[in-house]
Amino acid sequence: MVLSRAEIQALLPAYPRPPVIGALGSHSALDIADGAVEEGFRTLVLAQKGREQTYARYYRAHRDAEGRVTRGCVDEVWTYLKFVDSAAPDAQTRLREKGVLLVPNRALSSYVPLDTLESEFRVPLVGSRQLLRIEERTERENYYSLLAAAGIPAPARVPSPQEIEGLAIVKLPHATRRLERGFFTAASFEEFQRKSAALLANGTITTADLATARIEQYILGPVFNFNFFFSPLAPRGDGLELLGVDERRESSLDGLVRLPAAQQLEIRGAHAIPHYTVVGHGTLTVRESLLEEIFAFGERFVDATRSRSLPGIIGPFTLQTCIDRDGHPFVFDVAARIGGGTNIHLALGHPYGNALWRTPMSSGRRIAIEIRRALAEDRLPEVVT
Repeated sequence: MVLSRAEIQALLPAYPRPPVIGALGSHSALDIADGAVEEGFRTLVLAQKGREQTYARYYRAHRDAEGRVTRGCVDEVWTYLKFVDSAAPDAQTRLREKGVLLVPNRALSSYVPLDTLESEFRVPLVGSRQLLRIEERTERENYYSLLAAAGIPAPARVPSPQEIEGLAIVKLPHATRRLERGFFTAASFEEFQRKSAALLANGTITTADLATARIEQYILGPVFNFNFFFSPLAPRGDGLELLGVDERRESSLDGLVRLPAAQQLEIRGAHAIPHYTVVGHGTLTVRESLLEEIFAFGERFVDATRSRSLPGIIGPFTLQTCIDRDGHPFVFDVAARIGGGTNIHLALGHPYGNALWRTPMSSGRRIAIEIRRALAEDRLPEVVT
C-alpha cells in the first residue's frame, strides 16, 4: 500500500527547527548541499562505500566558531555498503531522529526500489514521491502519457522495429549499469538488427530490455534540458520558475563526433556504435523567442501532474527537449525531481534563475529557500510527500 501523504506530514512536528537537508551521494548531491548551506541549513549525504570521499573529505564543510561555513558544503556523511541500505528500517529511524528532509535525485529512485520508496520509506521527501515512477518507460502510466495529457509535443513512437522508416532512437537501459543508457539509433529494420546484435554480444543491452524498448522518431537538433521549479507556496500564477538550461556530455558519443568523418568511418565493431552514458553537463541559454512556448510547456506539465494526483509536482523538475530545424521543441524525457545537470550552476546560479531572483540562484539554493519559507510561514507539510 502506498504511504499516505498525511502519514509523512505527521512526522514533521517532531523534527528539529531547522531540519537537516539530505540527499543520496550521487547525481546532484553537491548542488543540493551547496544550496542548503548557502541558506543556513546543515547537510547530510548518504554515500555508498567506495564513493564517499568526494563528500566526506573533499567537500566536507568547515565551520567557524559561530557555525558559519568557511569551506565545503557537506556537514556529515553516512556511508552504506550499498545505496539501497539507506532505506532499511533502522536507517529510516536514524534519518527521522536526525530530522532529515531528503531531496530526491535520480540516484534515489534508481538505487532504491520504487516500491520501497512509495510504500515503506517513512522519511519526508522534499518533492513529488508519487511522480518518481513516471520516469520508468516500461510503466503503463509514464512521462509519455503525462506529456500527451498535457498536450506537450513528444517524438512520435515507432510501434515495432519492422516499422522503422527514417532515423529512430531505441531507448532501453544499460545491461549492468542500470542508471545509464543502452540507447542506439537505427534508420531501418536491418540496421536495428545489426546494431542490437552487436550490443547484445558485448553485454551492453539484454534481450529482455530490448523486447520492451521504446522506439521513437529521432529529432535532429540541439538538446536543451530546461530546469524548472514549481512552488506550492506561491500564488498559482507565480508558482512556475525557469531557473536554467543545461546540455549533456555523453560517452562515447561526444568522443566520436569530435573525430573527422574519415576517422569515424574507420572505426569498426562495437566502438562504432556510440554509448549514451551521461558523464557531464554544460550550461546553455536559449533564443528568447522560444521561451514563451517553453514556459507554456512548463505550465501545462504542472497542471497535468496536479490532475493526475494531488499535490502534483513540487519543487524542481526538468523537461528534456530537442528543438528541430524549424524551431519546434519536442520533449523527449522528463525528470520529476532535480535534474542531473544542475551541478553546473553551483555557487554561480542559473542564468534565468539569477535574472529572476537578482542573486545567484542554483536549483539547490532554490530548494533550500522553499524550505526556509515553508518554515517561516508554518507550511512545511505543503512541500513534502
